[in-house]
Amino acid sequence: MSFKNKLTEEKKNKSEDSPDDDLMKLLSFPPERPELRVTGIYGDVTEDKCSELVYSLLSLESTALRTVSKENDEGELVDIEVREPIEFYISTFGGQASEMFSVYDLMRRIRLNTDIKTHGIGKVMSAGVLLLAAGTPGQRHIGKNCRIMLHGVVAGQQGHILDMENEFAETKMTQKMYIEALASETKMNQKYIKRLINKNKNIYIDANEAVKLGIADIIF
Repeated sequence: MSFKNKLTEEKKNKSEDSPDDDLMKLLSFPPERPELRVTGIYGDVTEDKCSELVYSLLSLESTALRTVSKENDEGELVDIEVREPIEFYISTFGGQASEMFSVYDLMRRIRLNTDIKTHGIGKVMSAGVLLLAAGTPGQRHIGKNCRIMLHGVVAGQQGHILDMENEFAETKMTQKMYIEALASETKMNQKYIKRLINKNKNIYIDANEAVKLGIADIIF
């Protein structure tokens, strides 16, 4: 078959395609959808949950770079590289301070190059408060009905008195680290946070107060 006859045959076949054929092609090859870039923690801050969270944050960081086409001042399309943000959802009663700090330190590193949009939903308490506040400034969201709760570090030492004294000293150091970190991420200073904690009770805060204190930026 000559090239001319082949071209004519292809056109004939194309013209004979029914609308159903076009629909089947569309269903077989749907338009590309944007990648879901979401992670989070729902429930207690534990070693198991935080290990999953750490690996998902690292994975999302490694795939953040994208090449997109954008029109320049001359009206020409040029390819530029952008880093897509990470959406981080939090709903927790709190948990282990050491695991909280592992996630917090990783967030501090990641947000140097990749934005982390935190979203507080339902309840964000104790260890979860620092994680919410550790999102990229201006991109920390909180649900209208979300409740924030702050309190001091809870310890439960037992055993030999020397061991208890040693563990109590470590608990005091953990609380000091928590206060310093939370003060660095919010509008609260260390003195104000200490005053809240020294009330020796759970301090509950609504979404509006959380924004005023700099724990979050946007109510949704």
